[in-house]
Amino acid sequence: MAPAGLTVVGSINLDLVARAERLPRAGETVSGARFSRVPGGKGANQAVAAARLGAEVSLVGCVGRDELADEALAGLREAGVEARWLVKDAPTGIALITVDAAGETTIVVAPGANAELRPEDLALDDAAAVLCQQEIPADTVARTAELAPRFFLNAAPARDGAPQAELTVVNRLELEALGERPGLVCLTLGEEGAVLLEDGTEIARAEPPAVEAVDGTAAGDAFTACLVVSLLEGRPREESLRRACAAGALAASRFGAQTSLPTAEEVDALV
Repeated sequence: MAPAGLTVVGSINLDLVARAERLPRAGETVSGARFSRVPGGKGANQAVAAARLGAEVSLVGCVGRDELADEALAGLREAGVEARWLVKDAPTGIALITVDAAGETTIVVAPGANAELRPEDLALDDAAAVLCQQEIPADTVARTAELAPRFFLNAAPARDGAPQAELTVVNRLELEALGERPGLVCLTLGEEGAVLLEDGTEIARAEPPAVEAVDGTAAGDAFTACLVVSLLEGRPREESLRRACAAGALAASRFGAQTSLPTAEEVDALV
């Protein structure tokens, strides 16, 4: 298949990750964790995922003028994502992540420079298709939807007022925040897989392959990128959904955000 062309507009973070036997309760300290620094951010994760799946990818995003920026950008550079990121007078975004032995996570994001990505920063004149998330300002997401010839949205994290898209990817919480939407919606259901809805009617359903869960941090990003890239390649919706479930499962079976993202060959082998 011809490579898909995709521009991602979204966040760039450095993930500060503690791997512990269990997640702490409120007010509790859990010791004995292992610490890692891993490139992350929903925008960067989805850009790297799409590139590993064979797409030609560029990323519009922001980092800060600090020592964390190079680490946050390392995965994008390694994956060959075209550099369209800007440097702002703000800290590079970070995510504080705790991962337990079952792969469950808690995540707190300090957006930093990601909050400085403005509508006037968007350079999308040559973009054929654009994928966006909601770790950047709402007005920037809305302007991206207006400019993009084809607009795909991962409406995470949940918030009201997300723009309409050719495809909107949500979990249950995010769907509640959005309410009913026309067009194509993909509802992710965790271990139960995912459902494609068109104007509220189910048109396809898929379950993920069984894997041993290690870290679910980027599973949703791998899923979203694979679904969008598969559709851009012209694959049928049912096949695209199966491949997306496989990509998400593979990412959940590995540690880290961008370190966990699979290649197209790995996805197809698992499907």
